[in-house]
Amino acid sequence: MDAPAAIGRLIASDRGGRGVSSLFRPSFLEDALSLAEGSSRVAVVSGFFVPSRSAPETDGPGGAVIFARALARSGRDAAIFTDSLCESALRACSNAAGGPEVVRADSVDDILAFRPDLLVFIERLGRARDGRYYNMRGEDISAFTPPLDGAVLACGAKVLAVGDGGNEAGMGVFLTALSELLPHYEGCLSVIGADVALPVDVSDWGGYALASMLSLRARRWLGPEEGEVRAMLEALVAAGAVDGVTLRREPTVDGFGAEEHARVAKVLREICFPERL
Repeated sequence: MDAPAAIGRLIASDRGGRGVSSLFRPSFLEDALSLAEGSSRVAVVSGFFVPSRSAPETDGPGGAVIFARALARSGRDAAIFTDSLCESALRACSNAAGGPEVVRADSVDDILAFRPDLLVFIERLGRARDGRYYNMRGEDISAFTPPLDGAVLACGAKVLAVGDGGNEAGMGVFLTALSELLPHYEGCLSVIGADVALPVDVSDWGGYALASMLSLRARRWLGPEEGEVRAMLEALVAAGAVDGVTLRREPTVDGFGAEEHARVAKVLREICFPERL
C-alpha cells in the first residue's frame, strides 16, 4: 500500500467543505517526515483562542500532543509551546495522553530559548498581509493572539506546519492558490510560510498523520492509542475548551464527534501496520 496516498485520502478529502485540503499532496507527508528525521530539538506550537466564548478551541492540542509525543518516543527532544490563554487547555490535553511538557510562551523569545532546529505549527494563527490575525469568520482577534508565528522570522530552524483554514502559520506557502480558492477570505489568509505545510480537513488529523509517518519509519506505532483521543477531548472540555466551529463546549472538533476522530486514528494505524491487525 502507498501509505502517504492512503493517509491523504483519509485526512484531506475536504470533509469540512472549506476546499483548503484540495491542495494536499501525498509527497508533503514524505517531505514532512524528512524534516522530522533531520531534527533533534522540536518546538511544537499550538493553541487557538475563541474570544466570543473566552476559551481556546479543541482543534490543535490533540494533534500537537500526539506528534510531539511521537517525536519524543523516537528519540528527540520535544516540547509544546502555547500562550497564556491556551496554556491550561494544552496542559490538560498533554497530561491526558502522557505527552511532553507544555511551556507557556509569552513571546517568541520563550520559543527561541529552547533552541529548536525544527518549528512545528499545528492550528496556530499566522498573520495576514496587514499584520493582523483573523479567525474563519473574518473577525480580527489580534488582541487575543500573541504573535508566536514570529518565531519563523526570528529563528533559523526549519518549519513544518499543519492547517485547515488558510489563516494558520505556515499556510502562507499556499497564499496564491488559497487566494484564488477563497477570494472572499483573501485578506485574512496567513502570509507566514513554511518549508513544508499540510493542508488538511482537521488540523488534529494532520498531527496524527505526522505521528503515523514517524511510526512507519520506527516500525512501531507512535500515534494515538485506543481511548486516548476521547481522553484528550474530555480533558480539553473540562479545561474550558470549545469546538471552534459549533462554539459549544463539547468533546468535538470542527463539528466532528469524538468517535469520528477515534476512527481516523484507528484507520491511520491500520494503514501503517495492516499485518498486525
